[in-house]
Amino acid sequence: MTIRSNAAHSSDAQSGAEALNVLMQACGSGNRVAFEAVYRATSSRLFGICLHYSDNRAEAEEVLQEVYIMAWVKASGFDPRLGSAMTWLSTMARHKAIDRRRAHRHHDPLETIPEAASQDSLVDTLEREQQGSQLDRCLETLEEAQRRYIRVAFFEGYSYAELAERHGIALGTMKSWIRRGLLRLRVCLGL
Repeated sequence: MTIRSNAAHSSDAQSGAEALNVLMQACGSGNRVAFEAVYRATSSRLFGICLHYSDNRAEAEEVLQEVYIMAWVKASGFDPRLGSAMTWLSTMARHKAIDRRRAHRHHDPLETIPEAASQDSLVDTLEREQQGSQLDRCLETLEEAQRRYIRVAFFEGYSYAELAERHGIALGTMKSWIRRGLLRLRVCLGL
């Protein structure tokens, strides 16, 4: 039995990555045989990524299929100077799986989300109430929707994209509303 050196293993990995890059470029010109070779070389690793971010195996399989469809469609845009084919495919798999998981997450309406209870000390509570009362006064100067979006985004951890999607508002519009509200709060708080 022979043991391969790290240099030989590294060389094999590099040539394998280069071969995968060439295959992906061939996919960009419509080569189905190259696409099949890419699938065989990457499917188990990409499935592992999809499974890691998905709720179950069936969901991961659907995500993987979407990744390969997207890879086939976008293969002509693959540029090995920007990164390896495996990195490109892995990134697509990760993003697609996360997007799928977010899309299936249940969201309660903003009006029904209860405020989180705090378990701080009395001193912390009093200090926060003093600062909070000034913040509350400043928040009251904002429009109702703007105030609600800021509260949910910053106190409940919802992203701008989640807020925009839930309320049927363009993402850029949501970001602008919140940004303008934060600027007004900053002025009001004297920051």
